[in-house]
Amino acid sequence: MNYISWAVVALGAYSLVAPLMKVATTGQGKIPSDVAALIANGVLVAATIGVIVVSGQNVSDSVVSSKLPYVLFAGVCLAVGILSYYRALALGPVSIVAPIFGMFLALSSVVGIVALGEPVTIRKAAGILFAVLAVVLVSVE
Repeated sequence: MNYISWAVVALGAYSLVAPLMKVATTGQGKIPSDVAALIANGVLVAATIGVIVVSGQNVSDSVVSSKLPYVLFAGVCLAVGILSYYRALALGPVSIVAPIFGMFLALSSVVGIVALGEPVTIRKAAGILFAVLAVVLVSVE
């Protein structure tokens, strides 16, 4: 599979996270959002270990890589982002929380352009602006 195929799989799977977490963290028998994050991310860790084992990837080389601080900081950002996202889903409507959270896609694009020197085109700039507009239209009550 190429990167587009993987992105489409990610889109499909991740599109179900917000509604499932909303159901799990609200109403009768609700699970606290932090506990839901622990369980869901425990599944992620177990699945990742399985993929690493099956594919025969070497973990020990990566642990001593000079790139490890980037991975660790990404992990901190991921933890803050996911814990905050799940808390927001427990407190607010999916139709507002998910689009605001989804703005990370446009913001990541801007970071890629500004910090990583990725090329900017009129089409990319328009896409980012339309993404912001879409989120504003969807999330303002």
